[in-house]
Amino acid sequence: MKILYSMTAVIELGAGLALLCFSSTTVQLLLGSPLDTPAALTVARVGGAGLLSLGVACWLARGDSQSPTARGLVVAMLVYNIAAVAILTFAGVGLGLHGVALWPAAILHGVMTAWCVACLRSSPLNIARKMNS
Repeated sequence: MKILYSMTAVIELGAGLALLCFSSTTVQLLLGSPLDTPAALTVARVGGAGLLSLGVACWLARGDSQSPTARGLVVAMLVYNIAAVAILTFAGVGLGLHGVALWPAAILHGVMTAWCVACLRSSPLNIARKMNS
């Protein structure tokens, strides 16, 4: 799980900082349309702060793969990645948005989803439960 935490930290810290500092440009790369209202910029920055906090949590947890808390963080990452895949896919297919980074981001979140599932299935807590059953 250490590599999963480290990779997630780097990816989400970068995305969070990009949304906080360069909101409109980041969204234009992702969706092909800039943010042009103060409300949209504010929501993007709040999302950036959320990604930044996820990145920090993953960075700080990278040495812990054994505890129930570590497993909970991976579950939270799984939920986030599933939602990101669904939202980005709907943006591209359902809304017709298209930025140069849209499909690479959707694929990246799909890969991260699979990685989270694999880590949860092979975690020491899951193996211990199977042995006790």
